[in-house]
This record gives sequence, C-alpha cells and structure tokens, in this order.
Amino acid sequence: MLKNIIFDVGDVLLEYRWKDMLMKDYGMSEERAIQVGMTMFNDELWCGLDLGNSLEKTICEYEKKYPEYKKEIRWFLTHGEKMHVNRPDVWKKLHELKQMGYKIYLLSNYSEDLFNKHTKGASFLDDIDGKVVSYEIQKIKPDPQIYLYLLEKYQLNAEECLFFDDREQNTEGAEKVGIPAITVCSQKQLLMELEKILCGNK
Repeated sequence: MLKNIIFDVGDVLLEYRWKDMLMKDYGMSEERAIQVGMTMFNDELWCGLDLGNSLEKTICEYEKKYPEYKKEIRWFLTHGEKMHVNRPDVWKKLHELKQMGYKIYLLSNYSEDLFNKHTKGASFLDDIDGKVVSYEIQKIKPDPQIYLYLLEKYQLNAEECLFFDDREQNTEGAEKVGIPAITVCSQKQLLMELEKILCGNK
C-alpha cells in the first residue's frame, strides 16, 4: 500500500529557466547561452557542487578551466535565484496529498547555495515530513546509498513509497533498491499522475 511519496525538486516541483536567464537576464545570444550552459552542466565540477563542494572554490576552478566564459560562469553561479520557476499547481497537489494522509519526502541532487535559493519561501516545505539533499551527505543519485539513506533515516519501507524524478537514470536507481518510481517528462504528466493518486487509482 502506498504511504510515502518522494519528490525530486528540479524539473519536478519547480523548473529551470537557465537559458532564458543567460539570454534575457545577462544578455547573451542563444548560441553562446547554450555553449556556456552545456559547458557548466556537463563538467564534473557541477556534480561537485551537488556533493557539497565550496561554491567559490568551484567558481574559481571553472574560471581556470574555461577562461573564455569566466565572467558569464561567475555571474550565473552567483545569481542562482534567477534560475528557477515555481510550479504552484504541483505544490497544490502535493498539499492535497499531505491532507489525505500521505507522508511527503524530498530526495534531490542539489548544491547548498541553489537549494536554499530555489526553495526560499516555497510552500511545499511546509508539507514535507523529511528530506535528503545530496550536498548534506555527499552522495548523489543514482548512487544506491542516497536512496538507502532516505529509507533508513525515516524508517520507510521501499514498497510503500513512490518516487518522482525527471531523470530516468534516477528512477531506475530507485527501482534497483526496491522503490517504485515514475519518470517525470512534463508538468502536465506529473499533475495527471498525482491526480490518479488523489482519486485512488494508484
């Protein structure tokens, strides 16, 4: 029986506007925005932030590695509050699930700086029963240890949980430790899945 619903945060409870941030807020061309963004996100330094590495130290390492994008990368990483877009419709469903008696948890790969900026004032934090964020334990999905840590910390039975994440590798990681999971492809799809639970069809 389903008792616990576990949510990733990025592209699940909120979405990212990183390209618009670089284009509209910073003023670069779409081509350069994509170059800068992919350079940052595809480098192991980005995973290092999720593992809890220092923001300033990481920025300096990026600057040394990619001097041609030095100014843009520093601006981007110090203006993380501009990066996300809230999903209030999803938060409303989450609140309804909480009111129905489901336990709500977060399991997310995030740096401390961005997690704090992106969840500041977010109403879903009032509904959660617990959270595990990668920077806190220096483990990132799909490492089995991060899922097991959540289960152990809150004494959850894997088969009584359902996990939502936007990356297939992360939902597969959950399923490998026995947690049923759904890959989120869009906000519309997520809302439909949550409505099924609310209507008792899960």
